[in-house]
Amino acid sequence: MKKLKVFSRWGKLDKGFREKAVNYAIVLVAYLAIQLLAATGNLKNSVSGQLVPICTYVIMAVSLNLVVGFLGELSLGHAGFMSLGAFSGTLFWVLNCETMPKPVALVAAFLIGGVVAGIFGFIIGIPVLRLRGDYLAIVTLAFGEIIKTVINAIYLGVDSNGFHISLKDAMSMGMEADGTVLINGAIGITGVTKASTFTIGVVMVLITLFVVMNLVDSRAGRAIKSIRDNRIAAESIGIPITKYKMMAFITSAVLAGMAGVLYSLNYSTLVAKKFDYNTSILVLVFVVLGGMGNIRGSIIAATILTVLPELLRSVADYRMLVYAILLIAMMIFNQSPKAIAWRAVVAEKIKSRMPGKKNLKQGKEG
Repeated sequence: MKKLKVFSRWGKLDKGFREKAVNYAIVLVAYLAIQLLAATGNLKNSVSGQLVPICTYVIMAVSLNLVVGFLGELSLGHAGFMSLGAFSGTLFWVLNCETMPKPVALVAAFLIGGVVAGIFGFIIGIPVLRLRGDYLAIVTLAFGEIIKTVINAIYLGVDSNGFHISLKDAMSMGMEADGTVLINGAIGITGVTKASTFTIGVVMVLITLFVVMNLVDSRAGRAIKSIRDNRIAAESIGIPITKYKMMAFITSAVLAGMAGVLYSLNYSTLVAKKFDYNTSILVLVFVVLGGMGNIRGSIIAATILTVLPELLRSVADYRMLVYAILLIAMMIFNQSPKAIAWRAVVAEKIKSRMPGKKNLKQGKEG
């Protein structure tokens, strides 16, 4: 009787609320399972080392899905926003982690990384979002490469006289003897005190899900999806296209910047070459494989494709071959019309087994 009531109440809940609850539950159950494995000593070091990167890529995939899946625009510069957040947040952390309380400095680093990425998202979005399709993809790809190249060429230091910057080499900054090099060109930032943990990563994933899912289900989210479905119709009924495209683009950039901080504080060295166009393509693969506009699919795809190379390390000679074959197979299964129809049938069967109003009435009478 109690089971009947629980299922009937669950069935009456709003579909959007159920989707959110399931997504949150997936993350929390995975977190508890990992903590249980770690507590019992059954968690391999190779897997534990991937926990923070998994959280990072989940954030990246969900945030990019907001632009690619819900807005319907192809962006290939997501790694550029990630690098901006990573370097700005890490610089703040390096300068303040010893003088400020660590939790305060860490929160401030995440906020600074997100804000810097958001500002550049706004600056880039003004001209870029007037483009569509392939042109938008090409410009965002160029943006990511420009950011990587500029950061590779920067030498930044600090001494008693303040900050010094050069585009030539570290010696050209002319610092005092007490000076410290913060960014050493292509070598990047070294000697970073690690601060990222799996718990922090899960908290950031939950924050990302909260922001994206609530935005998608809001009035602004419906406007964003209407632009994706039919731009001309949306514009004809008075929806400000540029405003909502900018909203999605900036939100995605802010979350990518915070993901960059999470990623960078997991290592002692931060280099710009990590954030090249291959990273943007990888995140796009997560989104496409998980299903554009499917947040749960992005979570699962990012997790599986981050762990898979490590699981295949035992077959090192054929690791990338097996990885590529599995990726193609998963893509075919995910996009196959027969697979889509099969998933629809399964979902309908599950839905039909949930007690409806008739069963609920019978249960009460019984």
